[in-house]
Amino acid sequence: MKGEGKTVMMKSKLKWVGLVGLVLSALSLFVHFLLARFTEDGFSDYQASITIFSWRPIFENVDIPTTQSPLYRRLWGQIRQLESLHPRANPRGDYAEPSLQTNGFIFVRIQGGFHEIRNSICDVVAVSRLLNATLVVPEIQSTTSSKGISSEFKSFSYLYNEEQFMTALAKDVRVVKTLPKDLKGARRKKKIPLFRVPHQASPYFFLHHVLPVLNKHSVVELVVSDGGCLQAILAPQFEELQRLRCRVSFDALRFRQEVQELATNILHRLRSPGRPFIAYDPGLTRDALAYHGCAELFQDVHSELIQHKRAWMLKRGIVKGSLYVDSAEKRLNGSCPLMPEEIGILLRAYGYPWDTIIYVSGGEVFGGQRTLIPLHSMFENVVDRTSLSTSWELNRIYGRESSLASDYPKKLTPVDVELKREAWKLAGPRPRPLPPPPARPKYPYNIEGWWGWVAESDNEPDSTVMELRMNAHKLLWEAIDYVVCVEADVFIPGFDRDGKGHPNFATLVMGRRLYQSAASRTYRPNRKRVVKFLEETRDHLYQANHTWLTSIRRHLRNSLLDGLTEASAKSKPLSFLSHPVPECSCSSHDPKAESTSRPSGLSHSLHAALGSIHRCPAWMETGATSLLIEKENDEDLDEGDTSSSGLFLRGSGGGGAAHENGGGEVSREEAQLEDQEELEGGERR
Repeated sequence: MKGEGKTVMMKSKLKWVGLVGLVLSALSLFVHFLLARFTEDGFSDYQASITIFSWRPIFENVDIPTTQSPLYRRLWGQIRQLESLHPRANPRGDYAEPSLQTNGFIFVRIQGGFHEIRNSICDVVAVSRLLNATLVVPEIQSTTSSKGISSEFKSFSYLYNEEQFMTALAKDVRVVKTLPKDLKGARRKKKIPLFRVPHQASPYFFLHHVLPVLNKHSVVELVVSDGGCLQAILAPQFEELQRLRCRVSFDALRFRQEVQELATNILHRLRSPGRPFIAYDPGLTRDALAYHGCAELFQDVHSELIQHKRAWMLKRGIVKGSLYVDSAEKRLNGSCPLMPEEIGILLRAYGYPWDTIIYVSGGEVFGGQRTLIPLHSMFENVVDRTSLSTSWELNRIYGRESSLASDYPKKLTPVDVELKREAWKLAGPRPRPLPPPPARPKYPYNIEGWWGWVAESDNEPDSTVMELRMNAHKLLWEAIDYVVCVEADVFIPGFDRDGKGHPNFATLVMGRRLYQSAASRTYRPNRKRVVKFLEETRDHLYQANHTWLTSIRRHLRNSLLDGLTEASAKSKPLSFLSHPVPECSCSSHDPKAESTSRPSGLSHSLHAALGSIHRCPAWMETGATSLLIEKENDEDLDEGDTSSSGLFLRGSGGGGAAHENGGGEVSREEAQLEDQEELEGGERR
């Protein structure tokens, strides 16, 4: 009996030990989950290869090139000719603070995508200053329930930090959160004056048409739908309004905390391998492709979808011309985007190795991942926000969203199938046709948004709640991409126009980089010339010769400065924020001395593009480096490489130097000539 009692007690103890072990294991898993869930900052301290993200970087050379090496300077170095430019958007001269007594309230509803909203907000703030009016925080999402997005965020605060916006503009414009109760009720009853402001309206339109109505009714409502309501280039007497636009875009408009934190974390994860990275914005949106007639860049249903959108634009007068456009001719004229494959060829030809990190931005890449396959084949480490973040992180910035009921037809239940079979058995005399096959389920991508309606109707279906929610999410995606692209070591756009012919997301990024860090490397390739280069060697692309490689490299290098001249002439008249100089910048060197001497290396065309830049205050010039350029004998960048067969292939012969230089055929003298040309301002043509 005693032995049996001991056995029972031993089994009981083992059960308790096992139970305690299970509890501790469950507790350990729970703690690990909490650490992974809430310790966001810890992710950036680890290499991406050991994180929970889908990106697994692969590098050929473990050793990171030094920032002083000639190859690093050629690929990643700053533009010395622009190092003297510094951001300075502060008011100059007499600039009074807004008075408590204003002419009334301006309520604004803004429609459009990310870049259109940002441009419009800057414009309406400048208009409020011009009219001495109190600005109500703009409405960028008319409702939340109809779009299916989270009710935690109301309109402006869905994307931007409302408190920061009001605080930053305290000395410029009086800003309030909402209209007074009486005016709010009048607006609900549609009893306040409404203006649908035309695109690029002049200041005199607001002074002569809007201001009298504002003085009479004490409130006006403005509807802005084309990405801006004020002229991009203003008369000299309105120069302070230009600087106000810069202060709004670059200081007042901060993304809300959750979005900013995720963007910062993604930046940390990109930089965790300790290597510089390139940000690339394809600009491949369906609207832009339809507007510019580039349907034939794609195939099958994608080309049909673009044509369908173009027909819709023609009916509404958004675009003029014919439905059928020669896309090949448009491409040769530089009117179509550069495809990811072409961007990859440019970067490899310039010398970027196959293991370069490339971040692909944009809320939409038309054609999906299939369009990016050629870029992935040339560069191993091509990533985007989805490969550098987790689903719960993205869900966090969306907020708590209710589940949407599916509108799609459900699959037939077994009972329904049996009823059909019984009806067939009892139907009519024999012989009879075969029984009807079971209904094939219709999947979402077959009936909505892409496929089903193309052949059935000339009109696109109304957006579903899910599509409206997705459009709202795109604002947050592009906000993240905007932060990453601005901070990237190198930025290159695939296209600079949107679906209305206006400057797009990429031009907004390039303008911010020009303001914030003018010397950062931002390529602005001329699409017409690039297409010409590619057509010249289309049949021998993977056996590129020395002359072709030299031409590509010289063009990309020159685009660092020549692109500023083109942006000043073509983009700035349409969007001031795409080229905010000279109004919002200053120079750490005497402009008069620069115009009479040549040490700065600035060409006459670049002087014209940058305009008359003011001298920076003395306190900003401390630590400024001289732009006197000394002749340097850079080391050989190609190690006498004479083969070009491995230009786009990884692991081909020729050694590490061939990989780093794209495998191109460039002599020692040519490499030294190119580097000296870059140091002296790219004036050899």
